[in-house]
Amino acid sequence: MFFCKRSLTIAVAAALTALPAAAQTSGEKADSLETVIVTGTRVTDRTVAESASPIDIITPAALEATGTIELATALSRVLPSLNFPRPAISDGTDAVKPAQLRGLAPDQVLVLVNGKRRHTTALINLNDSQGRGSSPVDLNAIPIASIARVEVLRDGASAQYGSDAIAGVVNIVLKGSGSGGGIAARYGQYTAGDGDQYQLSGDTGFVLGERGFLHLAGQAGHNDQTDRARPYTGAPGPAAPPYDKVVQRYGDPEIDQGAVSYNGEFGLGERAALYSFGAASNRDVLSNGFFRPAGDPRNIPQIYPNGFLPNIHNVAKDRSLVAGVRGTAGSDWSYDLSYNYGYNKLSFDIENTLNRSLGPTSPQAFYAGSLEVTQNVANLDVTKPLDIGLAYPVTFAFGAERREEKFNQGPGELGSYVDGDGPVNTPPGAQVFPGFKPEDAGHRERNSNSLYADFEADLTDRFSAGIAGRYEDYSDFGTTTSGKLSARYAFTDAVALRGTVSTGFRAPSLQQQYFQSTATNFIGGVPFDVRTFAVDNPTAIALGAEPLQAEESTNYGLGLVLSPAEGLYVTIDAYRIDIDDRIILSENLIGPAVTTFLETRGIFGVTGGRYFTNAVDTKTTGIDIIGTYKWTFAAGEIDWTAGYNYSKTKIEKIAANPPELTAGGLNLQRIGRVEQGRITVGAPRDKVLLGGVWKSGDWSFSAMATRYGEFSALNASPALDQTFGAKWTIDVSASYQLGQWNFALGGDNIFDAYPDEYLFATSNGGQLPYPRNAPFGFNGAFVYGKVGYTWE
Repeated sequence: MFFCKRSLTIAVAAALTALPAAAQTSGEKADSLETVIVTGTRVTDRTVAESASPIDIITPAALEATGTIELATALSRVLPSLNFPRPAISDGTDAVKPAQLRGLAPDQVLVLVNGKRRHTTALINLNDSQGRGSSPVDLNAIPIASIARVEVLRDGASAQYGSDAIAGVVNIVLKGSGSGGGIAARYGQYTAGDGDQYQLSGDTGFVLGERGFLHLAGQAGHNDQTDRARPYTGAPGPAAPPYDKVVQRYGDPEIDQGAVSYNGEFGLGERAALYSFGAASNRDVLSNGFFRPAGDPRNIPQIYPNGFLPNIHNVAKDRSLVAGVRGTAGSDWSYDLSYNYGYNKLSFDIENTLNRSLGPTSPQAFYAGSLEVTQNVANLDVTKPLDIGLAYPVTFAFGAERREEKFNQGPGELGSYVDGDGPVNTPPGAQVFPGFKPEDAGHRERNSNSLYADFEADLTDRFSAGIAGRYEDYSDFGTTTSGKLSARYAFTDAVALRGTVSTGFRAPSLQQQYFQSTATNFIGGVPFDVRTFAVDNPTAIALGAEPLQAEESTNYGLGLVLSPAEGLYVTIDAYRIDIDDRIILSENLIGPAVTTFLETRGIFGVTGGRYFTNAVDTKTTGIDIIGTYKWTFAAGEIDWTAGYNYSKTKIEKIAANPPELTAGGLNLQRIGRVEQGRITVGAPRDKVLLGGVWKSGDWSFSAMATRYGEFSALNASPALDQTFGAKWTIDVSASYQLGQWNFALGGDNIFDAYPDEYLFATSNGGQLPYPRNAPFGFNGAFVYGKVGYTWE
């Protein structure tokens, strides 16, 4: 899989330009194959066109013009291979939403900032959403105003970067100018009348004497919640919601967020420079759980005579800092020595709730605990050109890395988890999200050491190739190795063939190994309080859990880069990704036998369990096709873009069901239909982008049509399976440049497309009409306006 990235890179960049002046602060040509890349190669002057792997370059103009203030949402609108659904009523996942590349898990994508590994989020996604069981990087913690470009490597790269780089690599390159900048204000609202959004963002650069620069950026904003819930239309009864009004909320949460970043460098003489960059963000999120009717046994009528809708209040804090020195030494030796710190914390406050077991005196709000991850990385990278008699020097690179990771799970206050003296079998703890217990809490850590070597060379004027290898030693599960071969051959200036073969791995996260909690899940429309057990928990072991091992992958890619006419570029990339021992969360193990099983072990009020397992091998095959064409005429110019991705994941093998799950009358499947469906058909298999940008004088008009393919949700009962049809969305924008001012108006999904509705049996009595895994959400049309001012 190699790709003339410029197509997507620009496909995207061109297709969405609303603030062109602000977009060019990096000075890069968005629609040129000559952009020099830093991702997937150690060669210092490798361009998009010369890359042996497919690279997409996404410019600030492309990100800004999507109409969103979220980086992950913006990327999903310009990359055919990226899926970013907007789940609701998913606990912490409402606050930290995961993205998928090529249909794989969110944590199978490595995220870099300025080429340095970005830390993951502390959250582990557990409920019924794509990315279930993953702890990916929180892309939305990075301010869009700070970004010079995003390089997306759609290829396996574990041999070059280490764990997680199975589906690809997203490298966010920060603005690094010592001058210029801009400020912009934005406001928007859904045509349904809710979800108001407003934001202020900006960036500016400063010169540090004659040797350095400092570039600062920031953004702050607020999102009101959206609500697409409907009145209850299910069977009446004392525990049923009322018919006469909407009591449930279903949509995006309320969010307040602010983020700042810096990127700086200062020269040390002629041969070395100090550099540093970092970011900090806070996100305050208020999301909703499932409504508890007045007659629900989980309610206390003396407290909530009309029932209650519990809320989860998350505060996410994200911090990062990288500092290092780079330069040259001796004869053409280049080095980069750096330290990388990352921190993410997510706290849980449960509001408008109660602990049923405490009776009428129960508090109505609880602190339920927190999750924290910390990453410390030390890197040394060295490169040197070697003259070994070939047409051009060979770029030889090698390096070492030391990484330390920590995961803390902090307990909630006593009332958030305690089992009081209430009715027998009453679920203990705060309703919607019981607090973390002291036995759940803990401090876990590990370290890893790695070595890599990389050779790249232009063997002739037309043929280039590379080979890379990496060795890693983890303190918790042992060693692993990975390698990569890549090559590119240009038959003519208009036709090139490129391909890669690589092996890779992903180490199990500390969250996957040690996280424990209990949460309410609706399964087939019925609520269950399901407990996630750590794999070393005796109860999990009694249910067949085993120690986790690293995932192992093999990637194959083959593609064509075509330039049949001036201004026309087409890339076609086919790929296959085999993953063995894939780490997933087991099915929700539920039923009367499970309840009895848990009660015999002193676990009351819990009606299900689950744990992580290496039980699945998968094969993902697909193709990316990208085309761009620039048409210049008297009245201006139009940049046309077309993109297509097809990705199919098939389960090749499911490990034998543990005998513990069929003993004692349990009769359970560790990996059943629900989880199999999430992996194979839970995300659209195809996605189409068709767009264009017309520039004429000070005016710019853009339009993008996106077709999201069908996806399905499987159920334990095949009769409740459902396939949701393909849908088109249309995004448009117009902008006008008046000197240094820019004025823009736009609309996303202007024809108000919604996904197909749920079947009644899985819609919680009609209250939840739309699937939470819809790839474009279920909020309808959105309109916005923006005013920006830039300076040189």
